[in-house]
Amino acid sequence: MNNKINKEELKKILLSDDIEKIKKIIANIHPADILDILHEDENSIKKLMDNLPNSVVASVIEEEDDEDDQYELLKLFSDFKQRKILDEMANDEITDLVGELEEKEKQDILNKMDKDDKEDVERLLTFEPDTAGGIMTTEYISIRALNTVEKTLKYLQENIEQDAAYYLYVVDFQNILKGVVSLRDIVTNSFDTKIIDITNPNVKTIMYNEDQEEVAKKFQKYGFILMPVVDEMDHLLGVIEFDDIIDVIQEENTEDINLLGGVDSEERLDSTVSESFKSRIPWLIVNLFTAVLAASVVSFFEGTIAQVVTLATVMPIVTGMGGNAGTQSLTIVVRGLSLGELTKENAIKIMLKEIAVGFISGIVIGILVALGSMVFEGNPIFGVVTGLAMFLNMILANIAGYFIPVILEKLHIDPALASGVFVTTVTDVLGFFFFLGLATIFLPYLI
Repeated sequence: MNNKINKEELKKILLSDDIEKIKKIIANIHPADILDILHEDENSIKKLMDNLPNSVVASVIEEEDDEDDQYELLKLFSDFKQRKILDEMANDEITDLVGELEEKEKQDILNKMDKDDKEDVERLLTFEPDTAGGIMTTEYISIRALNTVEKTLKYLQENIEQDAAYYLYVVDFQNILKGVVSLRDIVTNSFDTKIIDITNPNVKTIMYNEDQEEVAKKFQKYGFILMPVVDEMDHLLGVIEFDDIIDVIQEENTEDINLLGGVDSEERLDSTVSESFKSRIPWLIVNLFTAVLAASVVSFFEGTIAQVVTLATVMPIVTGMGGNAGTQSLTIVVRGLSLGELTKENAIKIMLKEIAVGFISGIVIGILVALGSMVFEGNPIFGVVTGLAMFLNMILANIAGYFIPVILEKLHIDPALASGVFVTTVTDVLGFFFFLGLATIFLPYLI
């Protein structure tokens, strides 16, 4: 927030009827700071918003993350003012908003837009929401390849309100993308220079149907703040801005974290009890069946456990540590797959690294557990059995943490969705099998 005014002072000014003072200070205030005030004092939302210019109201609504909350803010105003606010909002933001609303509410908003903007939004709605076409904006400046620098500068002066970027996209009369040119090149060349002569044809583009996660990877790879969206014939359809990619990255990360925890990708902190229950119960049921599978392994060794009861005390340590090791490996591999860092070229190297980590970790943890078990039971053989089982399970855990997400990726199943369940199952089943199997072999020395 502006360092000359704190949040309380801003709130006081916005609640006043001093319109001139509000106009004077509002230009230096970020809409996100105004939104914070709205969230802190929901009873005064209407009063706070009434004194803001339409353009600022539009920016504040765009800052709101939840589309339902955006709609509620918009509905605070009369139909006439809603039209003015919608006219100030970016068409891609309106597209995101109406895309989440019921049909009646959607039409209510579309009917309040002017013809050109309405057609633009309706066209954007035809793209899948999680693709490049679904997150792009069609409000951008493109320039003609055959225009001169002089004509282009005059055009830019007339359209400067559209926030021209440092780089501009060059198109022909059929709107086919020819390349990119920087403002620096435009202003440093003579007026009679053709734009096509200073255009860089090697422009990085994004196909309209490309998944938003792949789009985010391109932005991360090239470090651009803007990228053009094209169709199969290289027609320029729109642009994607970096602030939209930040939202995509946050959305994708949240989805992966939820899926790794066996939670639906759409669940949030403010989800209802019913929504959270429906989100979580399917994977809890799956976990129940995997737990039964692990328990069935234990049942094969009931005789061994009956003769050495201490085994029941120690075996959760073996499976638990294996699960932790597998989850560590799994997390790194899933992230690598998600970001495109795990490739055919480095797959074997990463696999060998994970096996090596499991081998070294297994030795260290195995020795510690062996010593602890030996002291606990007062039997060196008991320590050897526990340490060896731990060593084997740690190695297999890391191998499972690598191969399971890779295999799921090959099967076109989201690795974040099911990897955790499978890795835990492997470490539990093998952990019990190694520990109790070794205990059975060395049973005469344990009694």
